[in-house]
Amino acid sequence: MKYGTKILHNGNEVDAHTGAISIPIYQASTYHQHDIEQPGKYDYGRSGNPTREALEKTVAALEGGRYGYAFSSGIAAVSSVLSIFRPGDHIIAPEDIYGGTYRMLTSFFTEFGIEVSFVDMQDANHIEAAVKDHTKAIFLETPSNPLLKIADLKAAVDIAKKHGLITMIDNTFMSPYLQRPLELGIDISIHSATKFLGGHSDVIGGVVVTDREDLAKKIYFVQNGYGAILGPHDCWLLHRGIKTLRARMEMQQKSAGEIAKWLQQQSWVEEVYYPGLESHKGFHIHAGQASGAGAVLSFKAVSEEVTKAIMKNVKLWAVAVSLGGVESILSYPVKMSHAAMPEVERERLGITNTLIRLSVGLEEADDLMEDLARGIS
Repeated sequence: MKYGTKILHNGNEVDAHTGAISIPIYQASTYHQHDIEQPGKYDYGRSGNPTREALEKTVAALEGGRYGYAFSSGIAAVSSVLSIFRPGDHIIAPEDIYGGTYRMLTSFFTEFGIEVSFVDMQDANHIEAAVKDHTKAIFLETPSNPLLKIADLKAAVDIAKKHGLITMIDNTFMSPYLQRPLELGIDISIHSATKFLGGHSDVIGGVVVTDREDLAKKIYFVQNGYGAILGPHDCWLLHRGIKTLRARMEMQQKSAGEIAKWLQQQSWVEEVYYPGLESHKGFHIHAGQASGAGAVLSFKAVSEEVTKAIMKNVKLWAVAVSLGGVESILSYPVKMSHAAMPEVERERLGITNTLIRLSVGLEEADDLMEDLARGIS
């Protein structure tokens, strides 16, 4: 079975009780037990729900893992995975990581005694150099948010195996359609399902997938213990959104590639960041570990004045937080996704006041390019 077919036919598309080809929304908080000596599969909604289970199994199948877990948001998924670590543990993370994850690592988990080192993961030697005696995990994000930097997943896995470390990745930008890290040896894959998995800007959610039973038990313990679960209706929305993942990613990626090349030719653009461009530093590494460049790109305008003119004047692009929807979204990282990162750190990394991140939707690429150009004129 080819992957595009597997999205729709993975064993979780038909309701076992009714034959419905859309898994019903089981809006239930508790379940009657017919035999108290032998409790049924479901007892309390926090611990399990048929709609959530269908979503979790679907995402696990698409990532190439055996265990999937759905959370109330992407950052809830990230935080729940980070909660399997203990005081005194050390984690290596990318220096240009998503701002929400940076905030949790630096302002929350450090309060519980977890140490973090941020490194430039474009060079695997930097990861190796950051390993300490108490290092327990490598947290990856490739392409990174918002500069689309590429980390070599196979190299990271080799380092992790050498030192007995857990590897985990935020795979939101690529979705499992374009990149399946577990197949490359990564232990845990995390998504803000709000983005490409949901695809319609109408649901908040997060998912985690692993193929390791030991890690699955720890993640489920946190999911059940914290209770940061995804509700049945939101699970249904995500399950429905995933069904069009292939069609959306193919069309959005095609337009993103066209827009990236067009931006390179504009006098008001200083630099374009997109792993589908041969000029991108990580082009070859990315091509070896993913089947496409995705639908997110960033660019720097020649001045802050130009940057703000674009945001003020565009009509088709939504100027908003988030990405991955059917509508095109223009984001301003310094005020949105990375507002929690100290300004001096943003400047050092190149997340400047002239940087714009684009999430390309399903509109015609020509119309989107014309809209950006009109913002300048």
